[in-house]
Amino acid sequence: MSASPRLTVVVPSVNGLHDLVPCCEALARVHATTPIAVLVVDRLGATVTDVVRARWPWMQVLSLPAGTTIPEMRHAAFSALTTEAIAVIEDHVILPPTWAQAALAALDEGLDVVAGPIENAANERLLDWSTFLCEYHACLPPLPEGPSTWLPGNSIVYRRTLLERYRAVTAEGKWENRLHDALRADGVRLEMRTALAVGHKKHFGFFEYISQRWLYSRSYAGARVAGAPLVKRLATGAAALALPAVMFLRVEKTLAAKGVAAGRLLATMPFIAVYCVSWGLGEVAGYWLGAGDALARVR
Repeated sequence: MSASPRLTVVVPSVNGLHDLVPCCEALARVHATTPIAVLVVDRLGATVTDVVRARWPWMQVLSLPAGTTIPEMRHAAFSALTTEAIAVIEDHVILPPTWAQAALAALDEGLDVVAGPIENAANERLLDWSTFLCEYHACLPPLPEGPSTWLPGNSIVYRRTLLERYRAVTAEGKWENRLHDALRADGVRLEMRTALAVGHKKHFGFFEYISQRWLYSRSYAGARVAGAPLVKRLATGAAALALPAVMFLRVEKTLAAKGVAAGRLLATMPFIAVYCVSWGLGEVAGYWLGAGDALARVR
């Protein structure tokens, strides 16, 4: 397309071609109607990057070492790009063809940070439904349109000049909630728009998801108490032993309020209960033992 793109979509590549190829195919459909740039930030090596360069030569590739964390991958992309806007998705997120148009329209209204709901695009297996509902129960539509106190980090657009002001924050290598908290503290408006809804197409194995849920939770909790006194870490970890029950009830209450069918709620409930145990114990481990290398192993 002849017009210079205003928007670059950043795709951290951490799961392999089985996830990345459908994601890039969807991005190509967006590109067919709206001039966008795509930056695939890869930590998997030539097996992935050679395919991307061959099939989509208009996409850019940034290769990073294998141990680079996803927050570090995002920060590297932010530092390298010059377009007016920068979007962040995951390598298993499927953008609809009109997504970029909706994102740019929101920027033209004067918004600086805008995101959308997340819907399940891996909907053939009960296992995939259970992992999706556990992970993204809060992101399911319907969501209130307009200003929001939080936004998902894998369906989001930032004005680049805003990210430049918070480069020191993204350089900390923490998840997007750290950046969003800093933005809100400075009065920056976070906006939810249903027109930016995306599909989440990820096929987890049962034990794979348990492991990933534990790693993410440990990395999150470890970062929260980094540098804290031992007494505080032990006390916080002890309190986190109640998290599995609390999170299970919260997830199920949210899903019921969003109108998820009763049959699906009942069928996925045993899986979600196990995931919440992993979730809570991951936080306990993070508080007591620190993050370790958990963040580098999150996919």
